[in-house]
Amino acid sequence: MLITYTELERWIITLLLRIYLPLRHNFSAYRMSKKKIIFLVGSPNQTSQMHQISSFLSDEYDCYFSQIFANHFMIRTTVKLGLLDHTVMAGEFKVKADHYLKKNNLKNDYCAAVYNNRYDLVVACTDMIVPKVFRGVKTIWVQEGMIDELTIVAKITKFFKLPRYLALGTSLNGSSNLCDIYCAASEGYKRHISRMGTEASKIVVTGIPNFDNLAENRNNDFPHKDFVLVATSDIRECFRYDNRPAFIREAVQIANGRKLIFKLHPNEKMDRAVQEIRDNAPADTLILTEGNINHMIANCSELITQFSTVVYVGIILGKKVHSYFDLAELNRLVPIQTEGNSARMIADVCKGYVEFNGDGSAFLKQHSSLNTFSLATAS
Repeated sequence: MLITYTELERWIITLLLRIYLPLRHNFSAYRMSKKKIIFLVGSPNQTSQMHQISSFLSDEYDCYFSQIFANHFMIRTTVKLGLLDHTVMAGEFKVKADHYLKKNNLKNDYCAAVYNNRYDLVVACTDMIVPKVFRGVKTIWVQEGMIDELTIVAKITKFFKLPRYLALGTSLNGSSNLCDIYCAASEGYKRHISRMGTEASKIVVTGIPNFDNLAENRNNDFPHKDFVLVATSDIRECFRYDNRPAFIREAVQIANGRKLIFKLHPNEKMDRAVQEIRDNAPADTLILTEGNINHMIANCSELITQFSTVVYVGIILGKKVHSYFDLAELNRLVPIQTEGNSARMIADVCKGYVEFNGDGSAFLKQHSSLNTFSLATAS
């Protein structure tokens, strides 16, 4: 029996559909079965760290990102009014994070309201605000860098159990005990976070991305060498007192005629900060608003900081350092060096917990070796 061309077409199409549809169904089922993880980001450092962690998870899980946010009506209103533009919740920080996510093709689920997802795990850069939409979801906190000193405002906030974000800084970051697992930079920070209120049994020492392989910064192309580097902080932008002219004059005294370079914090009001340096430092002082500060520290002979995580870079690289913090305490807190493996370690914790059928306490009891996991891996 002859088959017309039209009938042959129908036969081929039918055959292909019988093959394709089951495959499509199985593939869709596979995609639907992939668990979803959302990473809460803030500053460029926090955003970069979360991206590094997600890179070890994106093949097995659907990974999404969102600027840190709150569901509370008053906070959302203040964000819309621009009153929080100098915090990691909004303003330039959000602009930079959104640009970073877009540039790296990362899915931006701002406020967890874009994709209508139900998440299996939240990886947070702060526990000072834990959005109510994530209550009941597994949570892991990742330390970003230095935790601010406990100011008078922070002490009052903590004593009266006020919302932690009213501390106006990171003093209370990591202290809420609300997350299931806490990934800390060092044993020193584990003790600090525990003293501040989070159960020690919840805290795992993993080191932190961007500060876990600082020796690699010695190989750089920053053109200046043997200078005194001053790394400023956004103290005033966080609504605290900073006598910046006095600080600049002190830096000039420490430099004692040596070349001075100022690297301004990205959250500062640049025009004001630059003018203050021009008014109080030698005319040949170099002022930088961009660039890799770790490379600058690697090339400097002495480092002057205020409240900045980069002081740890100086300590690890063997520089003479100055800080508003007690140097002995900083040496106890300094992040462990894992040769760049902290992001993978944290991702392993995320993977183990999201697949675990139980809560964080049960997971950590069953995996008690996590308390020494990072140190064993780094050695």
